[in-house]
Amino acid sequence: MHKTDIMEAILILTSFPEEKDALKLAKQLIDQHIAACVHVGSQLTSIYHWKGKTETAIEISVVIKTSSARYAEVERTIKAMHPYELPEIIAVPIIKGLPAYLQWIADEIIH
Repeated sequence: MHKTDIMEAILILTSFPEEKDALKLAKQLIDQHIAACVHVGSQLTSIYHWKGKTETAIEISVVIKTSSARYAEVERTIKAMHPYELPEIIAVPIIKGLPAYLQWIADEIIH
């Protein structure tokens, strides 16, 4: 049995107001082997309701590749490092993928 047979790979989506903070999160997740890869994207504009008002914010998108078993650790790390009162933390299952790539994710986070 391959590790990917028992590992559910997921993407965790979040965003940060500053690129330096997004990069700091990415490095910590990788250094601790709780994520295999973190994409720190370019700026995006978020428009949302918050406390009865429509808000607009420039943010940096972050996509984290990990396993469902490591979700709680990633969530804890994001919450500890994030400046927002309520940060976006959304997990999306990876339904299919290149088997060798999914194996690589499993190998990187099982240290």
